Amino acid sequence: MLIEQTYQKLSDMKWHGFSAALTEQIENDDYRELDFGERIGLLVDREWTERKNRQLTRRLQQAKFREQACIENIDYRQRSGLDRSLVQRLATCKWVAEQHNIIITGPTGVGKTFVGCALAHKACREGYSALYRRVPRLHDELALARADGSLPRLFTRLARIHVLVLDDWALTPWDDQGRRDMLEVIEDRHGLRSTIVTSQFPVDAWHKAIGEPSIADAILDRLVHNSHRITLKGPSGRSQRSKINKEYSGK
Repeated sequence: MLIEQTYQKLSDMKWHGFSAALTEQIENDDYRELDFGERIGLLVDREWTERKNRQLTRRLQQAKFREQACIENIDYRQRSGLDRSLVQRLATCKWVAEQHNIIITGPTGVGKTFVGCALAHKACREGYSALYRRVPRLHDELALARADGSLPRLFTRLARIHVLVLDDWALTPWDDQGRRDMLEVIEDRHGLRSTIVTSQFPVDAWHKAIGEPSIADAILDRLVHNSHRITLKGPSGRSQRSKINKEYSGK
């Protein structure tokens, strides 16, 4: 009867890992060779691990990454210009702790989004929150939030994210309100949070793409000066895969 009450209390507290490990210890005679402290330590370790795993799962779900990417799966042979030593340094996530940014540029299809999502995924594994957004879609979200009065809440939400991934930067023209809204997003994060930007265009072309000189200066000053740069080169990986598929199918 006492053990049933214990299980019920563990369930009420949502200590599911502890409960499962307790069942294993009761049913397995091997644990009897351990002293009390060791057995308690194993129970606590299981609960701690399961909580960490649930937290990571929740962070990854909330991040909404476009690519299911991780650092360990980066193929450096297919991504010309990607420095393995730089990626290994960034994998420590010191750049997140120091509120630095990452800028990834290169032609379409070379894996910019994959690398950006992989670095943000590693940040999630280190306990940081992340969020992926294509910039054209983010502009639409900001415009809609302005129309329905929820813009301040959206700004606050974006400002709290530890790592914001802005994909397809400067891919489409920005109108005046879009420029000003993006400046607010970047300003709220400057020196407080980290941002990963991916773009088909080199940084030198961003000023013209943004448009209004004063706003472009302000945005670039906040994004670029403390950033780590990655420039990917080579043919489109998507084109290469398409060619291989056609050859394989005989078409």
